[in-house]
Amino acid sequence: MLQRPHSSALLVIALLSCAACNKEAPPQPAAVAPSDRVAPSPVGTSQTILEKTFSLKASATFPFEIPAHAVQPHLHGIFESFAGQLHGASDDSANVDFLIMNEEQQAAFASDHPSEALFDVEASHNQAINFDLPASMSRPVKYYLLFRNSSGKGSKVVEANFRVDF
Repeated sequence: MLQRPHSSALLVIALLSCAACNKEAPPQPAAVAPSDRVAPSPVGTSQTILEKTFSLKASATFPFEIPAHAVQPHLHGIFESFAGQLHGASDDSANVDFLIMNEEQQAAFASDHPSEALFDVEASHNQAINFDLPASMSRPVKYYLLFRNSSGKGSKVVEANFRVDF
């Protein structure tokens, strides 16, 4: 008789063990494929960043942003400056400086610290610009177009049209 209760206990344990084996394991989180982490590429798109006529006494800054994953952003455009009024004299008296800066360079410039620029044109009143910006990698990057009255004398009027192709 001693074996029977002992056998019954073993039988109960065996049945419980089998029941536990048949339970489904909790679902595991789905693995994220690397391609699911890639954002849409801006390749093949274009963005107008400046299409404006403005008065320039000292300087004017126009920020723009390159989206993430832009492999070869290309800035192109043209500006023309005039002395005093739109379509006034467009000669050396209308000269302005044109600069392209990144955030760090622009912050230094705004703080009156000497700063370099990614690209600059000094003392020009009519200029076509074609410039390849660095790739933006996985984060958007901010840049600035800066126009500065190179002579510091009189007011200038600038007509500018710029786009970025990705």
